[in-house]
Amino acid sequence: MGEVRVCAVGDVATGDKRCFTVDGHKVCVAHIGADWYAVDDTCSHEDYSLCEGDLWEDELEIECPKHGSTFSLKTGEPQTLPATRPVRVYDVTISGDDVLVEL
Repeated sequence: MGEVRVCAVGDVATGDKRCFTVDGHKVCVAHIGADWYAVDDTCSHEDYSLCEGDLWEDELEIECPKHGSTFSLKTGEPQTLPATRPVRVYDVTISGDDVLVEL
């Protein structure tokens, strides 16, 4: 599909995350310091929004609020149980004021 604009840089503050629906994909975009991350918004353990959970900046992880599983923002791998399957990660590019995600 290629790179798709998901939001403007100003739409996600540093230390925060937001969910965007792009071409039918729910994507959680996180902004930590100068870095940007994007993962599927749906927990791999149960159909629940990751963007509703806590963002762990130091660990570069996001926590599912349903059962507490955390996922690496870099690899999508679960870091804690009960999740055992990774979530998909997307490459993020900043172009001017646009945040682009490779779908």
